[in-house]
Amino acid sequence: MVSTVPTSQTEAQTTIVYPSSDGEPVAETFVHLYAMLVTIEVLTQYLQGQRATVLGNQFMYYNQGFPRMRVAPDVMVIFGVEPGGRDNYKIWEEGEVPSVVFEMTSQGTRSKDEVFKKTLYAQLGVKEYWLFDPKNEWLEPALQGYRLRGEDYEPIKDGISEPLKLRLVHEEQLIGFYRQDNDERLLIPSELAVALKQEAIARQQAERRADEERQRAEAAEQAQAKTQQKLEQLQAKLQELGINPENIDGD
Repeated sequence: MVSTVPTSQTEAQTTIVYPSSDGEPVAETFVHLYAMLVTIEVLTQYLQGQRATVLGNQFMYYNQGFPRMRVAPDVMVIFGVEPGGRDNYKIWEEGEVPSVVFEMTSQGTRSKDEVFKKTLYAQLGVKEYWLFDPKNEWLEPALQGYRLRGEDYEPIKDGISEPLKLRLVHEEQLIGFYRQDNDERLLIPSELAVALKQEAIARQQAERRADEERQRAEAAEQAQAKTQQKLEQLQAKLQELGINPENIDGD
């Protein structure tokens, strides 16, 4: 495992700056950026209410006192920490290593993703490492997962993420996420917006129908009350004439 503690008292006492940016582009292409942002949003929505966070393209520092010892996963999911964003992520402060890391890989990052990052994540104890080639340039299949067994990664053959309890599928330029319990697909932001709009319309329609039904019920109740009032008036008139309404034969 990679050390995450200072190696000397001097280093521990020195004020060390851990930058949150290196001025480099967030992603190589728009396709990679889109895949990254959608993955972050989908998983953030999915993990709402849990003590977990999803971070993207932010420095993760793994060795206290050495700010150059850092890596910036495209997407990382960390359990057991407070939800919300961070400027950067320091393992020794948070006390948790990411459980799942995604890299949106390309021809340009291929060697780094396949060798350096894969080795580093295994050393850090990241349980799962997923490579996704959104442009389908070099990786076949375009989505490949690895699960940590001992000190090395083994291929994930069934597409199941154990920490996330989700089934992952390559869907064009995105990763599709499906719940294990009911195989329900998690909606991406644009789909979620449409679904929320449709839900709002359906709710308004239901409220309108309920209001109309209430108005019809009130009108029927008022009509019944008027009919009862007229009947009582008729009975009173007959009694004034000395006629017992109960003795009137309806035939």
